[in-house]
Amino acid sequence: MHPYLIVGIGGSAGALNAYKALLGAMPSNTGMAFVIISHMSPTADSLLAIILSGHTRMAVMVATDAMQIEADHVYVIPPDSNLLMENFTFKVICPRSRRNNQIDLFFISLAAAMGNRAIGIVLSGYYHDGTAGCKQIKANRGNTFAQDISAEVEFMPLSAQHSGNVDFVIPLDKIPDKLKSLASALKI
Repeated sequence: MHPYLIVGIGGSAGALNAYKALLGAMPSNTGMAFVIISHMSPTADSLLAIILSGHTRMAVMVATDAMQIEADHVYVIPPDSNLLMENFTFKVICPRSRRNNQIDLFFISLAAAMGNRAIGIVLSGYYHDGTAGCKQIKANRGNTFAQDISAEVEFMPLSAQHSGNVDFVIPLDKIPDKLKSLASALKI
């Protein structure tokens, strides 16, 4: 079943606890799909999908090329990759094109594919990845979030906020209710 909304969640340094808290607060039957875009070393043997599976009842898996995106699933970017989407299908490009732009690349493809059914969430991290992607999501009538002052590393969420392309700056525990509200409004 195709997801009603696709939620891209980008983070870097300090985002692991934010991912766990956000997924832990989400019900397992929202009709949404969640895609975690995390900065990691290209040589990393990522355990992120395994770690996150302990914090949600949704299925959590590493995205692979040509994988169908399904509702009530969580997908994690593979190491040393750029992850894109089109027609509810992932496209994995290895090796990644450059460091610390994976969130922007995914958010831009998400905006093009989903329009007003795209959501981007920028969590804790250094640099400014996610800012350009939020601009594209907004340009396509989607919605964007930035983690509030609870971010362990505030640079990425603050960069997104200062761009003027963030709709909601709220605590992590308030994001699930806001996502459900946005989904309900779109169903009308």
